[in-house]
Amino acid sequence: MLDLLSLKEKIIQKSKELGIDKIGFATAEPFDHLKESLMEQKEKGFTSGFEHQNIDERLYPELTFEQPKSIISIALAYPNKFHGEVPRDVKRGQFARASWGEDYHSILQDRLKKLVAYIESEASSEEEKNKWRFSPQVDTGEYVDVAVAQRAGLGFIGLNGLLITKEFGSFVYLGEITTNIQFEPDEPVPNGCGDCTRCITACPTKALLGDGRMNAKLCLSYQTQTKGMMPREFRKKTRNVLYGCDICQLVCPYNQGIDSHFHPEMEPIVDEVFPKLEPILTLSNREFKAQFGRLAGSWRGKKPLQRNALIALANLGGRESLPAIINCLDDPRPVIRGTAVWAITELTKRDPKETIGLFEQLQVKETDPEVLLEITEAFETFKNPRRK
Repeated sequence: MLDLLSLKEKIIQKSKELGIDKIGFATAEPFDHLKESLMEQKEKGFTSGFEHQNIDERLYPELTFEQPKSIISIALAYPNKFHGEVPRDVKRGQFARASWGEDYHSILQDRLKKLVAYIESEASSEEEKNKWRFSPQVDTGEYVDVAVAQRAGLGFIGLNGLLITKEFGSFVYLGEITTNIQFEPDEPVPNGCGDCTRCITACPTKALLGDGRMNAKLCLSYQTQTKGMMPREFRKKTRNVLYGCDICQLVCPYNQGIDSHFHPEMEPIVDEVFPKLEPILTLSNREFKAQFGRLAGSWRGKKPLQRNALIALANLGGRESLPAIINCLDDPRPVIRGTAVWAITELTKRDPKETIGLFEQLQVKETDPEVLLEITEAFETFKNPRRK
């Protein structure tokens, strides 16, 4: 019979060889202390809809895994500083740091798969190997990843809702393996935010609720990932960001001085993560996949990024791109037409004569109610250019 304490130490050592930056072991006991909070979030409409929808399955490992005993939690640190030079040739957008380099889902899945294979190889007999079971998952699974990681001793959950580690701050990807092997659990990490509320103060939409939870619908990261019209109150606040938001991480004291570059596949390529904005407007599906397909930020497809590129061009004052933006008024997708109306309005509101004529013609042939509303709002803006 294999000594499980010895196995745990071997797994920790092997994890380092596999390029796993942090590992911890937690019990698979229910996370029922989260139930009231998760229910309240859902009832208030504060969830994004991207989460696993069955709350009980998020709380009780036994509902998705037969006789779970332990959860192994891992973290990989990702880069948060770009060491190259971003050309200033044309207007460019940017992706949040969690979308730099290869999609982290595939990187984590690779590490988890290799770790499971190693554990299986350490079985003392074929019978023992056949009894052991494993279920690896990344953030598309059931669990609340940060709750697992905190219980496993990787870090604590900050007021921004992210896991904060001592070594790498909050710039870490998380994954876990549920197993029926009963390992000695590690000690959870106590909260370390103290009286600091910098992330709450810095959040431009007041999405953070002050207790580690958020109203996800107000989060700029969520807004960049929706597929419909972005509500007007968020458009200028996204600045030139095409995907995600880093504000609450950048102001966190635990992230100051952090600069992790351990995994070559995570390193950013300038034209992927700081892409030229105007060419995005006319990308074919094939071109989109070639330029952005390996990024985590491509998961929602090209329409949200094209919508966000229109917003970014307006926010950056990209009048040189007006011809390309005007061409978007003929796009078959109402979201792109409507966002183009807003962008053109922002770029021409100081001298709107030509735009008024253009929109009057568009108003006659347009049938989509959201686009028509944007045109109506545009005429109001032209009457009062300072309105928000």
